[in-house]
Amino acid sequence: MPHVLVLNASYEPLGVVSLRRALVLVLDKKAVSLEDTGVFMHSATSAISAPSVVRLTRFVRIPFRGPVPLTRRALFARDGGRCVYCGGVATSVDHVVPRSRGGQHAWENVVAACRRCNHVKADRHLADLGWRMKRQPAPPTGLAWRIIGTGHRDPRWRPYLEPYGTPEELAHLAPMHHADGPPMAPVELSA
Repeated sequence: MPHVLVLNASYEPLGVVSLRRALVLVLDKKAVSLEDTGVFMHSATSAISAPSVVRLTRFVRIPFRGPVPLTRRALFARDGGRCVYCGGVATSVDHVVPRSRGGQHAWENVVAACRRCNHVKADRHLADLGWRMKRQPAPPTGLAWRIIGTGHRDPRWRPYLEPYGTPEELAHLAPMHHADGPPMAPVELSA
């Protein structure tokens, strides 16, 4: 089922919810739809356009948010799904300083890697192999990473995330027109 970007009343990105949850928010008048997918959801008595972006009608105060959680999905999003050693398609997670040699499981020490590079590197340091990384790993910052790190992507979200992220972070959310969106299967709602 598709996912929907939820914005605070101030247009600050809050998170991503399922389409069903977003429809409940809109039907309960707790949110308004800002972007539609062009697909209609049908119940026994009505049809409603499926939202892609909703904005809450009341401002929700968010407590302090700590660092972005280190998840596999967020890591692959940070590294663009590419191996930091060779640039190939990343399929695994690698610790730059191996954990067996005291390396931590932290943003500064974890990178996306292809299976071959991860296997060749094993539990050795980069200096032992003469390898270099294209860029040093760092923790992602900004509100956009709360959304990008979920792994759910919709190009219609880009205008709402641009003020909160860098162009490099938002590169995978290429601009597109509504008519060019990916086809979605119709979803029936229970009455």
